[in-house]
Amino acid sequence: MDMFTATVPVFDRMLGSMQTWIGIARDHAKAKGFDESVYLTLRLAPDMLPLPRQIQIASDGAKGAVCRLSGQDVPSWADTEATLDDLLARLQKTRDFLKGFQPEQINGSEQREVSVPRRQGDPLKFNGEDFLRFFATPNLYFHATTLYALLRHAGVPLGKMDFLGSR
Repeated sequence: MDMFTATVPVFDRMLGSMQTWIGIARDHAKAKGFDESVYLTLRLAPDMLPLPRQIQIASDGAKGAVCRLSGQDVPSWADTEATLDDLLARLQKTRDFLKGFQPEQINGSEQREVSVPRRQGDPLKFNGEDFLRFFATPNLYFHATTLYALLRHAGVPLGKMDFLGSR
């Protein structure tokens, strides 16, 4: 498997699944007669980032990964999403951004030095392959899993195949 195949299609599929979960959540709220905006405050613990941040971080991680692996600067997007529609648009914007990358931009990046800035301390440094396997992909799945868990905890009828994507 090449680096492109391990990034763009994988990230796109998970982001698409996240869009599906938000759609199911909307349907659930409508069927149960409550305002869908209650989902925006969901968190599993008081010190946890709420649902919108899970989506924003997954989005940033996916676009950041392909940019870093292709040697491009990572664009900064404002985290201003305040509704489920906004979050769906953010996910779609990310998917559209990913589709702008071609295999030749990412393939061969296995040994490219990748630096990930942190709020405090020195940046994390990886070669491209380790960045993808041990940071970028796990980070995306962490935030996707957290979104899934938040929605399940709120009673949204999601199942394993919704997470895995039955496409």
